Amino acid sequence: MNFRRGERDEPEINLIPFIDILLVVLIFLMLTTTYSKFTELKVNLPTADAQAPKQNPSEIVVAVGSDGRYSINRQVVEGSSVEALTRVLALAAQDNRETVVIISADAAATHQSVINVMDAARRAGLVQITFATQQSGGGARGKS
Repeated sequence: MNFRRGERDEPEINLIPFIDILLVVLIFLMLTTTYSKFTELKVNLPTADAQAPKQNPSEIVVAVGSDGRYSINRQVVEGSSVEALTRVLALAAQDNRETVVIISADAAATHQSVINVMDAARRAGLVQITFATQQSGGGARGKS
């Protein structure tokens, strides 16, 4: 028995069919794609004024517990429905639409409870919402 392999021919790679297919795809894309020229997009950039006094908008801190309970400005909210949260947020804002809602949720709080606070703030007409975060190790609260 002869287990020796015979000499193999080197494989030949022919790139011409690949180039032909690539060229056909490129022509197809060029013919089927429509191009349009956009005029300049208008962007309003923020401006800064060093002489303007710093404005501190009023803030409402909403704490969301892991058990689904809410407290607004350190006062526990009776009920956990969106309607109850909307009423309490509207009272806390006192018709000031510039009030910032700061959501501080427990790590074990459900996502739905945070979404309920955001929905209640929207219903109360409060559009500025931010989240309180903790820095690792320090335990200090900051705004994100």
